[in-house]
Amino acid sequence: MAKKKIILSIDGGGIRGIVPGQLLTHVERLLKEIYDDPTYKIADHFDLIAGTSTGGILACAYLLSEFGRPKYTADEVVNIYLERGDDIFSIPLFHKIRTAGGVLDEKYPAAGLEETLKDYFGDAKLSDLLKPSLITAYDIKRRKAHFFTQHDAKDPDHNFFLRDVARATSSAPTYFEVSKIKSDANKYYPLIDGGIFANNPALCAFAETRNKFSTKDFNINAADILLLSLGTGYAKASYSYDEAKDWGLAKWTKPALDMMMAGVSDTVDYQLKQIFEASGVPNQYLRLNAELPVNIDPNMDCVEPENLELLKDFGDSIYKENQQEILRFLKM
Repeated sequence: MAKKKIILSIDGGGIRGIVPGQLLTHVERLLKEIYDDPTYKIADHFDLIAGTSTGGILACAYLLSEFGRPKYTADEVVNIYLERGDDIFSIPLFHKIRTAGGVLDEKYPAAGLEETLKDYFGDAKLSDLLKPSLITAYDIKRRKAHFFTQHDAKDPDHNFFLRDVARATSSAPTYFEVSKIKSDANKYYPLIDGGIFANNPALCAFAETRNKFSTKDFNINAADILLLSLGTGYAKASYSYDEAKDWGLAKWTKPALDMMMAGVSDTVDYQLKQIFEASGVPNQYLRLNAELPVNIDPNMDCVEPENLELLKDFGDSIYKENQQEILRFLKM
């Protein structure tokens, strides 16, 4: 019987990437205990890691190679946000004035994000990743989803600097300018955040697993997959009919975007539950996400030190509330 493929999928959510990042520090610690190996890291356990936006940055960091081993521990990965969050979401006064606070242009200059990604990923390429990947973005010129995969990167037309992959998947509209990245074959791609179509990339990861690991003699299905899907927390802002009935474009923009991303994410969760249940293996799919406490600012760019610590604590709390279920999943 073939060994099951173990998949990790991480949602988008800006600075809320601290939540799954912190949760995965506990997962890495458990894995070290399970395998009695102090050098064990996230990339050692999973056969494919998928991510959108902030989840895509995390995926790249877990899979980054140094001398044939994962470069970063889970603690070092979450520190990308804890230590550099205010660099990523930094607004110089001149930029704030020139853009009218993000009304006339993107809210943040990309320099802080790009410098952070260069510091962490250097000149590593997508093809250098240790394991298969699936990182989402959207091509605004070709009007189609773009998936960065490690195995496709063997083709120069699909190979990129890893820092550019991370930049593309996190190019959230209105927050950062569109990314324009170049493949090894000197082909340019104008890309934005994959969250516009797959903020929860778990179903994409499921499809990619079947595509990547199925063979002529063996077609992988849900029974052959263990899928861990991590959210970044959510805030359920509700609106009354009287409040929303006369909204125009300006007032609908942010609520509509939030509802769309949350709705797509919930739909993916529903679809995967049905797929695994229909295959008789509902316990092989584990989705971890929770409503944000009221004292946490849910905005994807709130980098106040107190909010960062609250997000970290929230990641700890999700782990504690699901510890036995996580342990069961990791031992399967």
